[in-house]
Amino acid sequence: MLADTMTEQRAASNAPASAVTVEEALLTRRSVRAFLPTPVPRNEVERLLALASRSASNSNCQPWHVHVVTGEPKRRLTVALWEALDAGGRVAECEYPYQPASDSWPQPYGGRRAAFGGVLYRETLGIEAFDAERRLAHHRRNYDFFGAPVGMILTVSRHPLASGLVDAGLFLQALMLLARQAGLDTCAQASFIDFYPVLRRHLDLPDDQIVVCGLALGHADNHHRLNGLRTPREPVPSFTTWHGDDRR
Repeated sequence: MLADTMTEQRAASNAPASAVTVEEALLTRRSVRAFLPTPVPRNEVERLLALASRSASNSNCQPWHVHVVTGEPKRRLTVALWEALDAGGRVAECEYPYQPASDSWPQPYGGRRAAFGGVLYRETLGIEAFDAERRLAHHRRNYDFFGAPVGMILTVSRHPLASGLVDAGLFLQALMLLARQAGLDTCAQASFIDFYPVLRRHLDLPDDQIVVCGLALGHADNHHRLNGLRTPREPVPSFTTWHGDDRR
């Protein structure tokens, strides 16, 4: 109950300051979908990446790799991705099974996904389900990293893929929380997986590396209605089973 109250208090603040504790970083982290053009110094990005590299990994393999794009290279990548999107160049299958088809999600996950889509499109953006043109216009913003000055593409080694994906997730979470501590915001973006051939060409990705996701990094535009969106979390009893003597 205390955590719920704290979450509501944080959500009431439209412009969260930098986080002092890990708890504050978790409570104020959100998927920001509108950024200010304010630059983020390269040495600050390097500092965050160095700290995130302390994340745990299987046998200390550290299988992740980060491609940071800014300025003109970021613009060229965005243009190429938009061209691929407009030409219907989304790949039929990702390089690894990221998620099921839209109509094949099992419950309760499908219901949660649909509820989020409704809040994002209909309630926040005023876009109805039948309005494919406006939905596509919003989706296109993914490939400009929602206007963030820093874009990242996270890749991981194929060998071994399963443990590498776990390790990449640990790295990504650490990076997002560190960004919050620094007064920055992020959005992890799976949409880049759909156009991994474009990323391969523009970023010269080796065959050994596969795309995990993109990440937008920068200062949130706290006046944009998208950044007022908050998503709920399931209570602990719904996802926890106790097996100890202290079961109640």
